[in-house]
Order: sequence, then C-alpha cells, then structure tokens
Amino acid sequence: MKPTNASAPIEPKLVACPTCGGESIYAASNLFRPFCSERCKSIDMGAWASESFRVPTKNLPEDQFDDAGLRASASH
Repeated sequence: MKPTNASAPIEPKLVACPTCGGESIYAASNLFRPFCSERCKSIDMGAWASESFRVPTKNLPEDQFDDAGLRASASH
C-alpha cells in the first residue's frame, strides 16, 4: 500500500503564449512567462510601445479633437 501523505511532484501549468499561441510553461522557472520566449515577449512589448495595442475608450482625449471631429460629434 502506498503512503497517502507523500506529495506528488507538481506539474507545471501550460498556457498559450499570448503572442504565438504555442505552449508556454507558467512557472517561476520561465523568466518570460506568460510568453514562451524572449522573442515573443519583445514582440508584445513592441506592439504596446508603438501603440498597436490600445485600451478602448468611448471618448477621444481633448488633444485629439479637430474641427471635423467637433462637427461630427455635434451633429449626433
């Protein structure tokens, strides 16, 4: 009979890499988590830095209004 108190080795959690969709180990041993590699992490950071990724908003910041934008919003 096997002892019930023996702890089994913990399997690392596998997640999908946000950049490439490949398997990525989500554990402290993966310095790039949740990404699978430094390359995927850098691609994601570059997309944020170039403003390819944006948090959606309902209103534009005041400095982005122009005359056409003001006319369009006034007519609604």
